[in-house]
Amino acid sequence: MAKKLKYKRVVLKISGEALMGNLGFGIDPKVNDGIAAEIKEIHKKGIQVAIVIGGGNIFRGLTAAAKGMDRSTADYMGMLATMLNGLALQDALERLCVDTRVLTAIEMRELAELYIRRRAVRHLVKGRVVIFVCGTGNPYFTTDTAAALRASEIGADLILKATKVEGVYSKDPVKYKDAKKFDKIDYMTALRKRLKVMDSTAISLCMDNNIPMIVFNLKKKGNIKKAVEGKKIGTLIS
Repeated sequence: MAKKLKYKRVVLKISGEALMGNLGFGIDPKVNDGIAAEIKEIHKKGIQVAIVIGGGNIFRGLTAAAKGMDRSTADYMGMLATMLNGLALQDALERLCVDTRVLTAIEMRELAELYIRRRAVRHLVKGRVVIFVCGTGNPYFTTDTAAALRASEIGADLILKATKVEGVYSKDPVKYKDAKKFDKIDYMTALRKRLKVMDSTAISLCMDNNIPMIVFNLKKKGNIKKAVEGKKIGTLIS
């Protein structure tokens, strides 16, 4: 069945905010379970799934740095927040009988395995879902950049960028009703127009390693499955 699918190995980038649903902070158990159920749907088709998760629902380094906190300290705190989200998602997946491993860029032996590229690939080949936490392990790099980096390292066919909107727009669709949605754009256009898809480092990494990216609305049930099946959804950046 996996042979009929367009992509064999994907990296799903989920923001921390996605996990909090309509709550103002933290993790909404129903939303967490819903995301896990959608991941299970594509996993059982034979697709190798890796996940990079953010931590903005618990702590956002850039916001804290803007208010006077040392940027490196703030970013490390944000990385630790991604560990909490990763463990929550692992729990939800394993309650659905999906074998899952959390790999961390910052060593925490009691909680997760230290990230090693070969180990990550081995887990994927064995049919386990892999959750990458703590970003790249370095301050000044976003979890979007971590997603692009991990996708490059493990040879992913696609990055799925889960968002709150339908895709990439010419400007903020929440603020501007005349915002135009793109069905497909290239990396250079995204960089040149400074479209708020991912940061420039992440987009450049994807461009250099020729990894396509689909930006889509996570809130609509079944969108992850549609994306990996190659159906027209969201915005394709390639």
